[in-house]
Amino acid sequence: MKSIVYIVSAPSGSGKSTLVSELLKIVPHLEFSISYTTRPARGSEQNGKEYFFVSREEFEGMQQQDEFLESAEVFGNCYGTARRFLRDAEQQGCDLLLDIDVQGAEQVKRRLPDAVSIFILPPDRKTLEWRLRNRSLDSEKVIERRLVTATREIENYQKYDYILVNDRLEQSIEALRSIVLAERLRRRGAQLSADEAELLAKAEGFRLANVQQRVQPILASFSTAVPGGR
Repeated sequence: MKSIVYIVSAPSGSGKSTLVSELLKIVPHLEFSISYTTRPARGSEQNGKEYFFVSREEFEGMQQQDEFLESAEVFGNCYGTARRFLRDAEQQGCDLLLDIDVQGAEQVKRRLPDAVSIFILPPDRKTLEWRLRNRSLDSEKVIERRLVTATREIENYQKYDYILVNDRLEQSIEALRSIVLAERLRRRGAQLSADEAELLAKAEGFRLANVQQRVQPILASFSTAVPGGR
């Protein structure tokens, strides 16, 4: 069976990395694509774990060879998702999870229209700002830049299939799990058990069309704020 590609996007500080990490622990047959980047490693980051760290020359060579499903330049650094991860996942009978930004998501959806896109929102701007400051990774200037970028990214939420508000970690992990498993059930096309039908119904609750009321106050918290990556 053809692999399902899941795209997960979120503003920096929304808790996306934690959700993705936990999801990979509890959902079988799901592979994670590690992005390539030209930016230098930060802190304890290791090549091949958080990213594949390459030179700009090597990155541009991969672009010329059409080795990326998506690629973009963000704040002077290049990022990209290699096609080989999708080939490897299909050979292993697994689905593929991409942790990429809005730019990358648009590129993948153009190439793979049946990819499942999930956008993770913070509960509001104030919470996002608190998370960014609390993790103590960035300077004040970088935090302000991330908040401005988050406002732009959030405006693209309607381009995604599912919207997930990350306000309670355990519930958000379960919601993400239900979306991934529901898409597998939907594409399997077989008759559903009662438990499977319940799972499908739960995932539907996070469909774009079903979360508009929940999302509006979050959007408002960003649009009314005074402006202060990937």
